[in-house]
Amino acid sequence: MMEHAPLRLHAVVHGRVQAVGFRAFVIDIASRLGIKGWVRNRWDGTVEVVAEAERPVLEQLLSYLKVGPRMASVDKVDVDWQEATGEFFGFYSRQTV
Repeated sequence: MMEHAPLRLHAVVHGRVQAVGFRAFVIDIASRLGIKGWVRNRWDGTVEVVAEAERPVLEQLLSYLKVGPRMASVDKVDVDWQEATGEFFGFYSRQTV
């Protein structure tokens, strides 16, 4: 019954993922897939993504995160699955932390 309940994907992308259009890439993919949440750079050089949707859709996003845009070089993606909160109304970029 809860098979299609929304989930939250919290991902941290490691590698050459800043100054290569990674955030714009994530926003584009997430918007096309109908995912809600945000993306931001972190001071340690990683990119953090919080996304909410049904799991199959989030799995698609995750497959894109593991590759990144053309200029990026993704080493690894740390993934944490959580319960969705439904707090987001779109997908946007947040300030670096």
